[in-house]
Amino acid sequence: MKRREPGDIESTWRLTQTPYSFFGAIGAGLIVVGFCLLLLWHDPLVFWNDDYELSVLPVFADVARSWSEGDWPLLSPYSWVCGNLAGEFQYGTFSLFVNTAVVVIWKSPLTFPQQAAALSITHLFVLAVGAFLLARDRRFSIPLSIFVALVASLNGWIICWGATDWFGALGAFAWLPWAWWGAERALDRQRTKWRFLWSAPFVYLLITGGFPYTVLMLLLLIAWLSIKSVGQTRTIRSILPMLFGVALGFGLSTPAWLAILDLVHGSARELQAASAHWQWLVPPAALPGLIVPSWTAKWVDFSTHYVPHTTTELSCGLVSTVALLAGLIGCGRKLVRQIKWELPLLLLVLLLAMLPTAGVFRWSFRWLPFFHLILGLCAVEALRSLQDPLKPGSSDLASRFVRLASNPGALGFVFLVLTAVMMASLRVGGRYAFPLTWIFLGLAALWYFTDVFFRNAKVREWIPAAITFLALLVTYLCIPPNGGVPKYNLSQMLLKPSPLDPQRLYLSIYPWAEHTYRIEKKLQPVGQIVRPGSTSMWARLRFINGYSPIRPAGVAREFATTIHGEINPAMGDYLLNYQASQDGELALLGVDGIVVARELGVVPQPASEWEVIGSADEGRVFHRRGAPFARVRSVPSIDSRPNEQFVSATVSRVNDSRNHVETNVDVPSGDRPALLTFSRPYFRGYEARLDNHKLAVTSYRGLFPIVEVPAGSKGRLTLTYRPSWLMWGSGTAVACALVVILSFFTAISERIKARYRFLGSSRSSITRLSKRPAPPPSMLR
Repeated sequence: MKRREPGDIESTWRLTQTPYSFFGAIGAGLIVVGFCLLLLWHDPLVFWNDDYELSVLPVFADVARSWSEGDWPLLSPYSWVCGNLAGEFQYGTFSLFVNTAVVVIWKSPLTFPQQAAALSITHLFVLAVGAFLLARDRRFSIPLSIFVALVASLNGWIICWGATDWFGALGAFAWLPWAWWGAERALDRQRTKWRFLWSAPFVYLLITGGFPYTVLMLLLLIAWLSIKSVGQTRTIRSILPMLFGVALGFGLSTPAWLAILDLVHGSARELQAASAHWQWLVPPAALPGLIVPSWTAKWVDFSTHYVPHTTTELSCGLVSTVALLAGLIGCGRKLVRQIKWELPLLLLVLLLAMLPTAGVFRWSFRWLPFFHLILGLCAVEALRSLQDPLKPGSSDLASRFVRLASNPGALGFVFLVLTAVMMASLRVGGRYAFPLTWIFLGLAALWYFTDVFFRNAKVREWIPAAITFLALLVTYLCIPPNGGVPKYNLSQMLLKPSPLDPQRLYLSIYPWAEHTYRIEKKLQPVGQIVRPGSTSMWARLRFINGYSPIRPAGVAREFATTIHGEINPAMGDYLLNYQASQDGELALLGVDGIVVARELGVVPQPASEWEVIGSADEGRVFHRRGAPFARVRSVPSIDSRPNEQFVSATVSRVNDSRNHVETNVDVPSGDRPALLTFSRPYFRGYEARLDNHKLAVTSYRGLFPIVEVPAGSKGRLTLTYRPSWLMWGSGTAVACALVVILSFFTAISERIKARYRFLGSSRSSITRLSKRPAPPPSMLR
């Protein structure tokens, strides 16, 4: 009998397990969806917090509107500070998946909290499916693969931050398990030469998902996989397919990372305070939170102060941490040999979460979701090793002790008791210690007894996933997710512009939103007047303000805006008292509306040029007397060019679109040109053409574009946002897409031909056998 080769065995396993893996992956995703629906049943606003309210939802409303109008949402006309959506990166402008999800969700008649929930749950489903496939490709059973999916998608950091506050973190990390899965398949030498295709699309989706930290995780993962592969194969050629696939993924996402690199240059983010690098590090004293999430330790928060903080970010459902510790106790060297590559990566990522950042990066605890994913994989290896930790017949006292200590349920119970004693003695249990700790003790006891008394191995395999599901659910029911950030009462009325005018450009002066408008301070609906953050985008209102973590060069730095869109109070006082006249800087920008919060007593000067058109408990609305400013104006002079005078041109038929402006221009003959100003934020990359003639585009102190039109010119002037990074990036992405598509169809073609050759050879063999003469009767006897 012919011996089966390892490659044949591997192929047979893949063929037989593929249907189970598919349905198991969908099942894992649906379990996560069910978990989220339980959270929504408990708190319908669980996904509706802070950045989702002030930034994510209003921007995505504008993105959906842009696609419905047939425009690519590179820019937004409704915020100057957050005007460059492509460069802001976190909104996934170049992600096919993010844009598709946004368009589909915004087609449904959902409220704001429901839109936030749908957006998060969609990406949590993707994350769970990817983590399941990653685990399944390592030949973990379906129950243990579901366990990994639960840990990866429902851990404390993902639920408390990614899914409920920082959407970009979830939008990018949802694809990290997929990229890992594809990279490992690209390293599999049993696969075809086209195996590099596995990683390319997922690397693209990860990068365009919109979170720079996840790109760092990807780079660390690729470096680790390269070292692991070279160490195992002793040849560097083994990693070439993976590296080529990753390079294609980076090529497909070129416009995304070129956009953020361009916008960061000269931004406030580039010059952030050194203290930001020390905020939100995971303190060593918080590590017991891996077992009991109610453990309280002092963290350095956004204000760079040490404050008591519940370590919910470290929550992983009890099983992962306990199983790994039990495996190290019970299996020791055997387990270390099995996870000799994953264990150093796990410790390295945990160390990175504890160390300060550098450059434009901040808040190192953002490494935690990667840590949880690796921890889940290591925990499964530990659980598999614990199935037979001792040799049969080992019955001495030491062996019995090791057997008991290596039982995850028993060890978890002991750790919980010790942690509870420490919390009581050190007074670090916080207000959520009861009843959470008691429930965890009950889960640990349940884990132990089911592990001991259930003889059915298939049933026992489901216990880790079940305990993890229950532990995480109890955690978020007892401890409110994302308790460290504010919530605002923003109503659906923000979809309406009243009492503001969509034809005007507003500057809003309001105090710190998180200290003034959070629910603890104001229970009633807020924002109808001041429109904090980027909420002006809901009603198509044009505002200088906007939410921007980058705060690019231009208005954001000139007006000293904060991330959440507030104008520095001193700057606001200066602008309204000294730059609000008809000849002031605000008029040059085109600002003809001002909103002042009730908490601030400043009013625009001179009073003769402004009138109050609305007043409410939240604040007052001022309009400049007369009609709104035109979007394109011809000015006779400008203070940035003090020694020059310009002729007034006739400007008509202005079409002010999202990414370009068109207008008819007629400049009188003579020796003086005309100077046109455009009431939109300036970004590098604007081009101007008068019919077929290219004109130079400059800016007023980096605030808005200006174009000088030669004397005697007449025609249709077009100002278009077409930066070089978009041209080069799009060209690179198209070239890489062609490589991926051609390679994919070539691989499919070769596979079909190979199948036909196999069928042809099989038929030939059958034909030859049928033509053989029948054996004589004597042989049959």
